[in-house]
Amino acid sequence: MFDDTIAAIATPLGEGGLAVVRISGKNAFAIADKCFQPARKNSLKPSVAPTHTIQYGKIMRATENAGFQPASSTRDILAGKMPALPADFQIVDEVLLAVLRAPRTFTREDTVEISCHGGLLPAKLVLDTLLENGARMAEPGEFTRRAFLNGRIDLAQAEAVADLIHSRTELALAAANEQLAGKLSQRINQLRDDLMLTLAHVEAYIDFPEDDIAEETKEKLLARLENGISFMDELLRTANEGQILRRGIRAAIVGRPNAGKSSLLNQLLGHDRAIVSPIAGTTRDTIEETANIRGLPVIFIDTAGLREARDEIEVEGIRRSRESLAKAEFILHVLDASEPLTSADENYLAEFADKKRILVLNKTDLPVKLILPKQTSNQQPATSNVCSLNGQGIEALKDAIKELIWTGEIKAEMLQVTINSRHQDALNRARSVARQAADALRENATLELVAMDLRIAANAVGEIVGKTTTEDLLDSIFSTFCIGK
Repeated sequence: MFDDTIAAIATPLGEGGLAVVRISGKNAFAIADKCFQPARKNSLKPSVAPTHTIQYGKIMRATENAGFQPASSTRDILAGKMPALPADFQIVDEVLLAVLRAPRTFTREDTVEISCHGGLLPAKLVLDTLLENGARMAEPGEFTRRAFLNGRIDLAQAEAVADLIHSRTELALAAANEQLAGKLSQRINQLRDDLMLTLAHVEAYIDFPEDDIAEETKEKLLARLENGISFMDELLRTANEGQILRRGIRAAIVGRPNAGKSSLLNQLLGHDRAIVSPIAGTTRDTIEETANIRGLPVIFIDTAGLREARDEIEVEGIRRSRESLAKAEFILHVLDASEPLTSADENYLAEFADKKRILVLNKTDLPVKLILPKQTSNQQPATSNVCSLNGQGIEALKDAIKELIWTGEIKAEMLQVTINSRHQDALNRARSVARQAADALRENATLELVAMDLRIAANAVGEIVGKTTTEDLLDSIFSTFCIGK
C-alpha cells in the first residue's frame, strides 16, 4: 500500500485565494510530468527540476478524444522549447508547482505540491487529473503516517501535527509546537532507555545465576527505577491540563429565565452570538461557542432558563439544558443580583452544590437586593460580580474561570510535556508494572518476574513514541486526521 503514489487536497474545501494539492511517492514526478505544462522558458518539468524549486505552468487534462502524448525530451525542456498545446488536451488551471525531492520532504518521499486557484472546482479537477494519471487517493492522515513510518517523526510528533491543526488558543498552539519539536519525545525516550538499561542489568544476573546482585548495585538499579516512576508521576499530573488545551473544557451557563445568561455569553465571547431580550424565555435551544479564556479554550453552552415549561418547545429546550448541564465540567450559575433570592434560586443552588461552579451575580449596575444563603466552607463556591450590559467585572470573571480549571501559573516548561489520553493510558500501565518491579527487586523476588515487569513497562512507554506499535493503534490514530494531512 505504501509503495503507491498518493494525492489529496491539502487545504480546506471552499472558496479561497489558493488551494494546495499534494502528491507523494516514488512516481510523484512521473505523474506530475504527465499533467504539468511549463509556461515559461525557464520553467521545467518536475522530473528534471532541481529540488525545492517552484515551477510556473498549467495543469493539462486529456479530453475524451486524447490519445497517448509522448513527454517532451529533457533536452528540449532544458533548451526552453515548449511543446504546443495538443488539440485534445484542455487547460485545468494555471498553477505554481513545488518540486521536493526525497529525503528532504515531510514524508521523506518524492513530493510535488501544486498551488492552484481556490474553490471547490479548480482543486477537484487538479486532483482528478492526478488520479487519472496514476496517483491513488490518500487515506485520512496517510501523509503523516508515511512520515512516521519513514522515520521523519515519531508517533508523539505525528499526534502533535493534528493538535497543531486543531489548536484554538495560543497556549494550545505552543504546546503542540513543543511536542512537534520533540520535547516530549526526548523525555519519553530517556525514560525508556533507563528502563531498558535496568532490564539489561537484571537479565545479565539471570544469565549468571551464580552471581548475586551486590547491595550497592541493587540500590543503584532501584534509584534509577524510582526516578523513572517519579517522572511518570510528573507526566501523569499534566494529563488534565493537556486534555484542556487539546479539546477545551465545557462550561454550562445556567440560571432562571432573564437572569442575563445570553448577555453574559456575548460578553465572554466578545461579540453578539445569542439573542438578548427582556422577554423571559428567549433562549429555547442550547448555543455552543468556544472562547479563549486566558489562553485556555472554554466551550460555553448557553442554556434555556430553568423553570416550569409552558409549551412543548420550552419543554425540549429545558431538557437539552439539563443534558448540557450533565455533560459540563463546570457551570456558571447566573443570578439576578437586583432581585431578592427566590425559592427557585435556592433550589438550584442546592441542586448544583456538587458541581464545580462559579456563582455569577449579574446586573450589579442596579441596586443589589440579593443575599446569598450561608453555606459550609467546603461547599462555598467562588462568586463573581458582573454587569453583562456594560461588561463590568467580565475580566475578573475570566480570571476566576482560569483559576477554577487550571490552578497556578501556566509555565512554558509545562507546555513541553502535556500528555494526551493515549499517553496517559500507556504511562499508567507502565507505572503500575514498574512499581511492581521495584517492589519485587527490593524484596529479592525472582529476577525473571522483575525482568518481565520491566519489559512490559518499557514496551508501554515505547508505545507513546511508536517504538512498539500495532496496525490497529496506527489506524486508530491516523483515522482522525484529515485526508490531505
